[in-house]
Amino acid sequence: MTATTIAPAVRTATEDYATLRTAVGAYRVTAPLVRLTGDDRLTFLDGFLAKSADYVEPDSVREVLALNADGKPFAILLHFEIGEESWLLPRTAVTSDELAAYLGQFDAVGGVTVEIAPEGWGAVAFEGPVAWSVAAGFVDFDISGLTLHAVTEATLDAPGATAHLARVGTTGEYGYLLLSDAPQAAHQAVLAGVADKGGAETGEEGLSRVQAEAGMGVYGAGFGELGVQEADLAWMIDWSRTGEFHGSDALTEPTGSESRLTALVAPVGSRFAAGTPITAAGQEVGTVLHQAAAANPEEELILALLHTPFWVPGLELSAADRTGAERPVRTATLPRVIARSLTVKIA
Repeated sequence: MTATTIAPAVRTATEDYATLRTAVGAYRVTAPLVRLTGDDRLTFLDGFLAKSADYVEPDSVREVLALNADGKPFAILLHFEIGEESWLLPRTAVTSDELAAYLGQFDAVGGVTVEIAPEGWGAVAFEGPVAWSVAAGFVDFDISGLTLHAVTEATLDAPGATAHLARVGTTGEYGYLLLSDAPQAAHQAVLAGVADKGGAETGEEGLSRVQAEAGMGVYGAGFGELGVQEADLAWMIDWSRTGEFHGSDALTEPTGSESRLTALVAPVGSRFAAGTPITAAGQEVGTVLHQAAAANPEEELILALLHTPFWVPGLELSAADRTGAERPVRTATLPRVIARSLTVKIA
């Protein structure tokens, strides 16, 4: 008798979305890691990160923006301080080659060493309202003591493995990231912990929908050709340091009169092509940039560039869908969904 292998059930984006919103979902982090060593590494980072490292605490992680020379966004990065090392991890899509070319513009003086994708290292993340209960299995203290943006040593069942657990996420729900030099063992351990809590490994579409609803649609959609103000990322700039970091000479402070990346909602089933005009009483007031994955069964979510003052929430506008039919769209506030983690206490 021939043995048969039963393939795992294929999950839909809607199922992944529900898992992230109600339980816990895990996913591999495929972006290239960067390790920096040397006493002057924070000075090196200050040369291109849009927020100063002057007050960065040891064993912490923060989200930062790096610019191109023309002042447009290059990438959103996580910056970890762990022991005597700094680590960078892109949040937005960047290849190892692009990252190497970008960092290669800056002189690594003072004995600073920069390693792109150091061999053997990787990361896995897990997020959702019960993600904290999975994280508890990797530490030997009360997990509620790991505050937001803190990093701690983690226990991993792999001989000689080094692992660090960071409380940081992308969805507005509880989020954790496990950084390790035994990434396969870390991934398997996270999957086991997630399954034990009623969660599952989640795909890109469900994850990107939750991220978009949390206000970070650029994680999945990218920046396109948007500037800092158009991409609504002015809050990630330390405006007191303009002229001190790469690309900041090209920045101008926001005036409130700029077009801005804006979230809109539409009836379920509406599909819009990028570049579609958005109108108000027949007047064009913006352009569709991206439609988030159709994983939330209650509404469609669109990201658009709207002219001032049409990016304010609650405006009834319209746009033609892919069939040519005119559909109502409404500007919306972000975060779009109230995270369940706001009402779930870490025990």
